[in-house]
Amino acid sequence: MNNSEFICTTYIKTTPEKLWAALITPEFQRQYWFGVHLETDWKIGSPWRMLYPDGRITDSGEVLELEPPRRLVLRWLNEWSQELKAEGHSRCCMEIEPVTNAVKLTVTHTMERKESKLIGAVSGGWPRILSNLKSLLETGQVVLESKN
Repeated sequence: MNNSEFICTTYIKTTPEKLWAALITPEFQRQYWFGVHLETDWKIGSPWRMLYPDGRITDSGEVLELEPPRRLVLRWLNEWSQELKAEGHSRCCMEIEPVTNAVKLTVTHTMERKESKLIGAVSGGWPRILSNLKSLLETGQVVLESKN
């Protein structure tokens, strides 16, 4: 296999519409994503960038697919680490499926590179982010606080 891949699935007691809004709304993102948020107009082909609270860019890319409230696919480039940025673009797919009175959220982050350090890094980040997202939607509070 020439690709690196990280897959994380969680079940959240919410609706697809509420989860979708949480994924694309900057004010909500800041709460579960440790203060960062995405800026874009949420159209296919549009650029996006993820910003720290002080305005520095952490990641950037392009919106590849957008099917509210089911599927979001982003072309992703790390901007804060030269080593990770040098690996090039990765692909992040977020899929939302209704399951009884909840939703299944699957995040698949892939890189066309064997043993990608970026995929290694996101494999530590995504579980923390998704735990916060799940808790925030279900209880109104995050599990893990931002260090800032």
